[in-house]
Order: sequence, then structure tokens, then C-alpha cells
Amino acid sequence: MNPTPLRIAVLGTGMMGLPMAHRLCQAGHQVHAWNRTPAKAEPLAADGAQLHASAASAAAAADITLSLLENGSVVNQVLFAQGAGAAMRPGSLFIDMASIQPREARAHAQQLAASAVACLDAPVSGGTVGAQAGTLAIMAGGEAADFARAAPVFAALGRATHVGPHGAGQLTKLANQMIVGITIGAVAEALLLAAKGGADMARVREAISGGFADSRILQLHGARMVQRDFTPGARMQVQLKDMRNALATAQELGFEAPITALFETLYASGIAHGLGTLDHSGLFMELAQRNAMA
Repeated sequence: MNPTPLRIAVLGTGMMGLPMAHRLCQAGHQVHAWNRTPAKAEPLAADGAQLHASAASAAAAADITLSLLENGSVVNQVLFAQGAGAAMRPGSLFIDMASIQPREARAHAQQLAASAVACLDAPVSGGTVGAQAGTLAIMAGGEAADFARAAPVFAALGRATHVGPHGAGQLTKLANQMIVGITIGAVAEALLLAAKGGADMARVREAISGGFADSRILQLHGARMVQRDFTPGARMQVQLKDMRNALATAQELGFEAPITALFETLYASGIAHGLGTLDHSGLFMELAQRNAMA
């Protein structure tokens, strides 16, 4: 039990939000949950969470509000069209743990500051497995004092690092997603090439484990590719969104990102071919189809 329980609102209880809210309940915090589809929040009632009919109602009851919403436009709508931002108490803290564009994070922070609400952008990496285990990598942008204030929340969810001012957390997440998305493609293409030449794909993965080509992607997503099990942790559609956010940010900064641009087209092609609801390691299937190996 947490020695100083916090009142925490969780807006969005989907694949990531539900296990994260569950962990906050387990840590002894008073959780106020809202989801656009109410049924997705109902399992939290057994943990002692209070369910709310609106995002504004949940935010009004909390000292710290977490967002785990789909994208930046949804965050903006919930905060400023549905009234969650206006419902937050002056002096409270909003932590956006969704993956949105850095410029959106900076704009939200500026708008909330006008109501004396502090803000962190703190997206995460680690997928549903990390959310369930409390081992997420959390990358936070904002004021150092607000990051310190959020420490008890982050402690229940994973390992947090303060990476800079508002927007820096989202920049770090984009860097993370660029590496993840590109590496998934590298692992898929390499395993498929080996299989096309007659090697045992599972043994190839085993053989290169521990060498310079080893990675968490090779271990987790490589196993999914070998098993052809693309049950979604993070969907192809989400990976494409992140790649497009990275390219939009790169354009704003005057930065050329040709590798990310190539993979944006590959993920988009896979989604156009009906793979959008697969795990993002499902890019393997797009590359397999291109090589008549599906």
C-alpha cells in the first residue's frame, strides 16, 4: 500500500490504460477512470476504482490526471471540447502518456498553464507486457519540479527519465518508435531472406542471438515472426501513426529522415493490404507477401 495515496484520474482504459490503471489501484492510489466505451473501464471497479460517465467528472475528482488516449486530436478534444481541462483543479497536474506530436504537447501545456494546471508529456514504451508488469520505459518532458511530483505515479508503472522541456518526452518517443519500426523491418527482411535461401528461420534467430545483431526486437518480435503469431500488442496502425508523426516533426525541424520515410511507405502498404489490426511485427507479412512467402 502506498504510504501517501494520490487521487489519480485515468482517461482512456484501452490496451495500455487498463493495465496501467490496475497497477495504480494495486499501489493504493484512489483511481478515477473514464473511457469513451464505458465497458472497457468496468474491470477496474473490482480494483476499487471509481468509474465516471465523463472525462471532466474524472478529472475534477483528481489531483493528477493521466491521458492514455488514441492520438493528439483526441487528447485535444477531450481536454478542451469535452471540458476535462477546465474541470482540472488549479495546481493539479496533467500527465499525457499518449503518443502525440511534440508541437501538440507544447500547445496543450501552454493552454493548461493558463488555468494554473501543470503538464508533463510522458509517453511510454514496453507495450502491454510492460504495462502489466510495471516495467514501462517512461520518457517525460516538462518542468523538473512536476516530474518530481509525478514520481509516485511513475513508480507504479515503470522507469521514468526526465528528458527535457515540454515536448521532449514526445520527441524521445518518436525516436523510440523510429528505432522500433525500422528494426522490426530489418529483422523481418533478414529472417525472410534466410528462409528463402533454405535456412531454418527459427535456427537463424537462435544463431544470431547474443551477437551484435541481437536486440529486444529480435527476441520478442523475431519469435512472433517465426511463430507467425501477430496478436496485437501495438498494432500496425499505431506504428504507422508514429512514423507519420516522426516525419511531420522532422519536416518542422528541417530534418531529413529517409529511412523513416521508407518504412512509413512499407507500414502503409501493409495496412492497405489488410494487415492494420496485426501487431506491428506484422510488417513481416507484408514483406513475406512481396516475396511470395505468405
